[in-house]
Amino acid sequence: MQITVIRHLPTEWNKKTWLQGRKDIGLSQVSEELLKGIADNRMRLEKLAPFDLVLASTLQRTHQTANLYGFEYEIEGLLDELNFGPFEGVPKNKLIEKYGDVWFENPKELVLGESINNLEKRIELFLNKYQTYRNILAFGHGSWIRAMISYVKYGDINQMNKLEVVNNACITLAIYPKV
Repeated sequence: MQITVIRHLPTEWNKKTWLQGRKDIGLSQVSEELLKGIADNRMRLEKLAPFDLVLASTLQRTHQTANLYGFEYEIEGLLDELNFGPFEGVPKNKLIEKYGDVWFENPKELVLGESINNLEKRIELFLNKYQTYRNILAFGHGSWIRAMISYVKYGDINQMNKLEVVNNACITLAIYPKV
């Protein structure tokens, strides 16, 4: 399976470095620079097309991003962002101050509004659910995408917080069935 993931465009909370999690925040105004980024990504997507399936999380920021890209999509809750619980609406550095090395070295130990272990289970469920598809495009969220990359590259999600995925990043992963 090949999956191309696009992180949603920026929101006002992204600009403030506030964690959004499951808060249903809409996009901020789309700049000329972002429109150019969309156009560049669209050229890349044209080379990867056709997609068997286009998905977006349940949160409006992914819907708005998919719409700006010109895609019709199906909603998939397994793509939803990590629930950060009491850290939603709080600068990310507050979470890092509290959890420090654990956030970077062994995040699966953490339970925020959702256990990070559960995020890994959602990644596994997603991969199992869509394993028969050849080429998927998904509009998602930073933590989910970082967790997916870590899972595919390292076999679990513990490396996720050592990775960076900026808004509007377009990343293609080749996923092979586990033997």
